[in-house]
This record gives sequence, structure tokens and C-alpha cells, in this order.
Amino acid sequence: MDENEIDLMDYLNVIWKRKWLIIIPAFFLVVAAALYSFRLPKVWEVDAIMLPSKFFVQTEQGQFAEVVVTDPKQIAGQINQESYNNLIAAELNLDARKFPNFKAENLQDTKLVRIALRDTDVAKAKSILFSLFNHLKIDLDKKIDVEMKGIDTEITLKGNEIKENEIGIKDFENQIELKKLQINDKENAIKTKENEIKKRNNDIKSKELEIQSKEIEKERLNKEIETDQNKLKISEDRVKSILEEMKSVKARIDEIDEQLKKALAEKKQEGDAVSLLLYSNEVQQNLRYYNTLDEKLSTEKITQENLRLSIRDNQQQLLQIDTQINQIHTTIDSIKAEIDNILTEIAVVKTEIQKIGNEINTVKNEIEKIKNVINKLQTEITRLGDRKARIDYAQLVKEPTSSLYPVSPSKIKNVLIAGVLGVFVFTILAFFLEYLKKQKAINAKSSK
Repeated sequence: MDENEIDLMDYLNVIWKRKWLIIIPAFFLVVAAALYSFRLPKVWEVDAIMLPSKFFVQTEQGQFAEVVVTDPKQIAGQINQESYNNLIAAELNLDARKFPNFKAENLQDTKLVRIALRDTDVAKAKSILFSLFNHLKIDLDKKIDVEMKGIDTEITLKGNEIKENEIGIKDFENQIELKKLQINDKENAIKTKENEIKKRNNDIKSKELEIQSKEIEKERLNKEIETDQNKLKISEDRVKSILEEMKSVKARIDEIDEQLKKALAEKKQEGDAVSLLLYSNEVQQNLRYYNTLDEKLSTEKITQENLRLSIRDNQQQLLQIDTQINQIHTTIDSIKAEIDNILTEIAVVKTEIQKIGNEINTVKNEIEKIKNVINKLQTEITRLGDRKARIDYAQLVKEPTSSLYPVSPSKIKNVLIAGVLGVFVFTILAFFLEYLKKQKAINAKSSK
């Protein structure tokens, strides 16, 4: 520690001893640096900030992510490698050999690119930056134009697909209308057949009423037959009674006639003549009565014949009515068979209607599928439109702007550097001279 303190004091003594050797040259160096700085032209820094062309893409999770066309670091690298210097120099009629250097960088945690250059002419520097941005914009926006055209093409294709699907929907709707017309025709056919069934049922009711009428007629005829049979029986009883009475009258006439013949044969007296006359009158009366009975008998026989004819006619009518009733039953059965056939036809038509209804439902399901596809395509078109709307061309976030003060020369900085450098150099020189002096003293001692 003592040796270190002695060495430090030696250094300080050397510096103090040769302070003017350090201060005076350093002062002149500072003055020279100050004069040189005042003579240098002022240099301004002009910078601009640009945002590269970007668009949005949808991730697998369905979220939109911002994607730049070219990585900002790559853009900054191209600028720093002087890729556009010759183009800008030719455009602005500048000397490419004296072209100012660009300093480009990607601002941290952003997609922005800061471009700066230093020049004594601010207007020229701004023109250079504007020209650089235009060239960058052309290169970057080419990719955006390709992206835009791709989106427009995709939108057009999806729009055409939507139109084709809409045409398909119209075709399906026309099919549905045709099938509805078929259903209407078949329903009308069913109504016609149902009306025909009603007509057939009315025919059946009419036939049943006709049967009832025939049954009533049969009942009437049976009653007439029964009445005629009763009358015939009564008439037969009357005939039998008349025959018996005629037999009795004939027997009486025969008896009187026998008595009259006996009387005539005996030729009795005048008193007997009166008796004969009486017998004769009685005979005549009996004969007249017999004739009357005979007429009644004839009348009854005629009545019986008429009754028998009436009974036969009524029985014949009954047979005809039974035949007619059987024919009507046959007709009713035929009508019922026709009704069954019509019902079968109706069932077939209803099955066809149900089949057409199922076809309509199938077509409607197809329409719903197509509508879902159209909705999906419209959603994709909307998404593409949103994606297109989110596409941004390259733009200047900050236009070329010069610094408020010149960035070069920095007079104070140059003076300070010159002062510090002068003190340092001449301090080293002072130590070197002191070292030489000590070496001479050591050599002198050694030579003695």
C-alpha cells in the first residue's frame, strides 16, 4: 500500500511538474477543433417512417392475423445494402458516387421501418426519401395487387358459384311447382272419384229405395193374393152352398114333378086340378129359384176364375218383383264393386301423392343444402371482402422530416473530444519525457 501511494504521488508530481506541457498544447488543440468545427458545413438528419404493405389472414383458430408482404428487417437490409441508390440517383440526376448513406432499421416490436440519411441539403434529402419510398411502394404493392386480384378472382368465382346454385334452386323450385300441380291434378282426380263414389252411393240408396218399394209392392201383392185366396175360399164355400141348395131345389122339383105326373095319370077331379095348378106354380117357382141359383153359381164361378187369374197375376208379379229385386241386388253389388275399385284407385292416387310429397320434401332438402352452400359462399365472400378491406398498401406513417438542429458538426462534442484527447496524449507525452529523464540519470550513474 505504501508503494502504491508512493507511485500515485510520483504520477501526480510528474503531472504537476509538466502541467504546462499538458495544458497549453491541449488548449491549442481545443481551439483548433473549435475553429475546424465552425468551418465545417452543417449536416441535417432527415428521417421517415413507413409501414410496409400488409394484409390479414385467418388462422386455423378462426382469428385474423396481420401479415406484412415483406419482413421489415428485410426491407431495412435492402435499403442499407444500397439496393435502390442507383435508381434514385438516375431519377433525381444525382452523382451515385456522392450518394448519401441510408440508415434503415425495423423499430422494435413493430412492423415499422425507420429510414434516415444525413445531408447538408434538406430538400434533396427529402426528395431522396420520397423517391426511395415510391420505389419501395411499387415493389411492395405489386404483391398486394396480386393478392387483391386473387381475392377479386376468388370473389368472382364464388359469386358465379352462388349464381349457379341460385339457378339450381330455381330449377328445384320449378320442379316443386310441377309436382304441386301434379298433386293438385291427383287431388282433383280424387275429388272426382269421391264424387263418383257419392254418385254410386246415391245410386245404391236409390236402388235400396227401389228394393224397399218392391218389397212394399210384394207385401201389397201378398196381401192381395191372401185376400183373393180368402175370397176364393169364400166363393168356393158359396158355390158349395149354392150347389147343395140347387140339389135340394132340384130334388124338390123332381118330387113335385113326380107328384104332378101321378096326378095327371090318375085324372082326378076338379079339386085336384087346383092342386095340380098349385104344384105347377111351385115347380115354376122352384125352377125360377133354381135358375137364380144357377146364375149365382155362374157368377161365383166367374168370380172364382177372376180371383184365380188375379192370384196368378199377382204371383207372376211377385216372381217378376223377386227377379227385379235380385237384379237390383246384383246391380248394387256391381256398384259396390265399382266403389271398391274407385277406393283402390283413390288409395293408389293417395300413395302417388304421398310419393310426390316425399319427392317435394327431398327437393326442399336439396334446396336447403344449396341455401346452406350459398350462405357459406356469401360468408366466404364477406370474409374475403373484409380481408380485402383490411389490405393496406405501403404508406408513410411519418413523412420525411428534418431534425430541429443540425446533427453535424457537433462543436461542443468536438471541443470536448479534442480537449480530452489533448490532455490524454500530452499527459502520456509528459510521462514519457519523465521516463526518458530518469533513464538518462540512471545511465549517468552507471557510467561513473
